[in-house]
Amino acid sequence: MSIKKINGFQLEQMMKNGLAALQAQEDEINRLNVFPVSDGDTGTNMRLTLENGIRYAKTAMNAGEYLKKLSEGMLLGARGNSGVILSQFYKGFYVELARCAQIGVGELRNGLIKGYRTAYSAVVKPAEGTILTVTREGIEHIRGQITRSTSVEQLMSMYIAEMKKTLAMTPEMLPVLKEAGVVDSGALGFIAITEGMLKYLYGDVMLPADTADAKPPKQINFDLFNETSLFEDGYCMEFILQLMNAPKYNHHFRISSFIEDLKLYGNSIVAVQDGKRVKVHIHTMHPAKIIMLSQEFGEFLTFKLENMQVQHNEHDKELKTKKHKALAIVAVVNGEGMKSIFSELGCDIVIDGGSTMNTSSQEFIDAFAQLDADAVVVLPNNPNIILAAEQAVELYGADNITVLPSRSVAEGYFAIAMDLSISEDLDFRIREMRNGLKNTVTLCETTASRDYTYHEISCKKGEEILLINNKIVCVNSDPKQAIIDGLANVEDIDDRETCIVFRGEGVAQEAEDELCEAIEERWPMLEIEFVDGGQSVYHWIIGLT
Repeated sequence: MSIKKINGFQLEQMMKNGLAALQAQEDEINRLNVFPVSDGDTGTNMRLTLENGIRYAKTAMNAGEYLKKLSEGMLLGARGNSGVILSQFYKGFYVELARCAQIGVGELRNGLIKGYRTAYSAVVKPAEGTILTVTREGIEHIRGQITRSTSVEQLMSMYIAEMKKTLAMTPEMLPVLKEAGVVDSGALGFIAITEGMLKYLYGDVMLPADTADAKPPKQINFDLFNETSLFEDGYCMEFILQLMNAPKYNHHFRISSFIEDLKLYGNSIVAVQDGKRVKVHIHTMHPAKIIMLSQEFGEFLTFKLENMQVQHNEHDKELKTKKHKALAIVAVVNGEGMKSIFSELGCDIVIDGGSTMNTSSQEFIDAFAQLDADAVVVLPNNPNIILAAEQAVELYGADNITVLPSRSVAEGYFAIAMDLSISEDLDFRIREMRNGLKNTVTLCETTASRDYTYHEISCKKGEEILLINNKIVCVNSDPKQAIIDGLANVEDIDDRETCIVFRGEGVAQEAEDELCEAIEERWPMLEIEFVDGGQSVYHWIIGLT
């Protein structure tokens, strides 16, 4: 089979096949995480990002229309750096192909070029040897070979072959990959998706597995609509209509005429036909009339009807309950203890996330919508969440939100501690918070989840490791000694005055007492505070300032 153009329906099935292929390699991609901490989640982040895009997208014959919603869903659901880069690639892909009802090889080539360029522009300091390099070289090495006679399958086959060549070279571009003996995980995930898309064109159809990571649907508050309520917003209807051959049905269905009839009863209409099935979305005050109109031609395969007035009333209630503030703070933490600590510090919204489950752009947007403030500060508290936070700000479109790139809860803690809430100068307050996180040194202690070697540091699975600002500096069988050795590695430790220690999930109080005694004995002038953070992954997180 030689395909010259693909439409929206084909593209949707290709994306679903790509998701299934990614799911099949998700665990392997996660294991490629070169850092010996049990938070390898590249495959999971990419899968959740793509899942959200596919779930958000609407079936459409027009490829540009399908890509629009797919891209929006991926941007909103992007998790982690790998998920944000993937979503930015498809943002560029959509921007280039927005006006294409069908995608030919020339348009596909241009879309792949625009995709990698958009992804590059989203990263402040792009690193070579990553998904960025692979997507760039994959298309740049073959763009001159694409002619009018090239089929979609041939283009994608060449694209994948070139990406695999570059993937094999990523260890030569990134020393950390070479020392660990692995290739870039994000690049492998992108290739898996693209291979799945190509397999669909060759007839190898894979079904994505259902996953439990999606959040449960928001519960409807029926108290917001009763016998005294106004009904002005109508209903949101979505359905798939199966056109029928039986004599009792009208066999003269025309999508253009059907759309004109729908306009008599509603707006926000999207109606597309795929063979003998019709997908419809419409806002209406008269759902019964649309049901009667549709059943002249067939019967419903799926049907959804939602009262938009309830949603409108809920939104109004949220606005009324907001309390205006000069400066509001949104922070991401992991663990019930951490949530309590940051709430007590004055955070207006604390999002449960972190190393084990990176926060999506949509979660940040939902948080922004709950705030009424002259300025908002976001503390991601994790290097793998900063991009998602920045993307959320861009999508939300407000110019009063500042992402302070905190890379740990210790940095976030001291950033808030530096906030002078009595000042009316918001720019000054934000600068002070930024200075607070910049002056913080973070130490994290945990158990190595894999063997690891990089430069002069090596560890075995099960050994205790101490990281300073995300770099391993000490390995020991005793976690307390690893921490003491780690603190001794801080060059200006004697000039530091304050130490905050967050105790992790499952760490005994006796261990805290012993660690406190050891630190006080070695650095008696250091003011130490221990708190129960309850975080996972790291047994101890220590902040020095």
